[in-house]
Amino acid sequence: MSERRTSREMLETLVGFPTVSRDSNLPLIEFVRDYLARHGVDSHLVENADGSKANLWATIGPDVAGGVVLSGHTDVVPVDGQAWSSDPFTLTERDGRLYGRGTADMKAFQAIALALVPEMLAADLKRPIHLALSYDEEVGCLGAPDMIRDIRARAPAPGAVIVGEPTTMQVVTQHKGVLGLRTRVTGYEVHSSLMHTGVSAVSNAARLVAWLDDRTVENRERAERSGGNPLFDPPYTTVHCGVIKGGTAHNITARECSFSTDIRTVPGERGETYLERYRTHAAELEAHMHAVHPATGIDIKVTANAPGCRPETDGAAESLCRRLTGDNGEHVVAFGAEGGQFQDEGFSTVLCGPGSIEQAHQADEFISLEQLAAGEAFQRRLIDYLST
Repeated sequence: MSERRTSREMLETLVGFPTVSRDSNLPLIEFVRDYLARHGVDSHLVENADGSKANLWATIGPDVAGGVVLSGHTDVVPVDGQAWSSDPFTLTERDGRLYGRGTADMKAFQAIALALVPEMLAADLKRPIHLALSYDEEVGCLGAPDMIRDIRARAPAPGAVIVGEPTTMQVVTQHKGVLGLRTRVTGYEVHSSLMHTGVSAVSNAARLVAWLDDRTVENRERAERSGGNPLFDPPYTTVHCGVIKGGTAHNITARECSFSTDIRTVPGERGETYLERYRTHAAELEAHMHAVHPATGIDIKVTANAPGCRPETDGAAESLCRRLTGDNGEHVVAFGAEGGQFQDEGFSTVLCGPGSIEQAHQADEFISLEQLAAGEAFQRRLIDYLST
């Protein structure tokens, strides 16, 4: 007899895998692969470069176009330093809520889909359901692109993608993009009494940080004049430097300084545009540094790059999810997700899943039993829809 689990039981299993992004997600992926195999469903694994992590996708139903992708990331954020009331990797029920890391973001959506696999197989599906699980979404949406390209190359063209981020089952048609940068400035050390003969990495890094900060000011002022994208708060692209480290002593011109930058683009803008302007400005500053000493320089590394999800005209995914949920509101989210990556490969995409982003990444993260039930009802309606 095929294995059957409730959505709650499946969520308990998935939460039990501590798939923090810094660690491997293979134990969870191998569990899902074996679980699907016990139901006669083949899986496709798309590994990272060193084989320590993998995406997984599988198809349930006929080998025809027009199916629906249910997509979610398997990684979760760390719990280090957070004051949890219970073990974050043991599902715990209290007062109608299920607590555990990843309950809201976003293992509940995957747990529901996996628990309903027997129902998918028993249904007379006319179009398939594709399950897609990715790695390293939380550190920059790094894993999904290879999986998305593999689905595009090997599966009959899906008609819609539903990324099950926690939206409280609202149909979200836009999310911001994210570009992560790490800048390393190399200066030339001298005693500060002779600073005119040296190059301070800290001072030049500060100039770069100030230039980046000015882009947010520039965007805010433009939005004040034009309104920006009023669905977002704030209604413009933001540029933020969150970490900076450098210098040796107060009386030495700093040899090294590095900092990280987070750029959140509104749909319609691309992080690459900001990167190109930033590289041009950095090159001008680097020329002044080289004039003092040739060993100096500025190195800019892209650590994350995921486009925003854009509104679609007569989008198939939006139409489908509005039909299944009855939600006709206009909803957007400011966080980054994999929706824009699916769109860039030509898939109609929305975000729609159980739970609230307000609980994500927090100590005592939870999903309510009510939201779990709502997500389950939604996916059952999807099964019925694809069977007609």
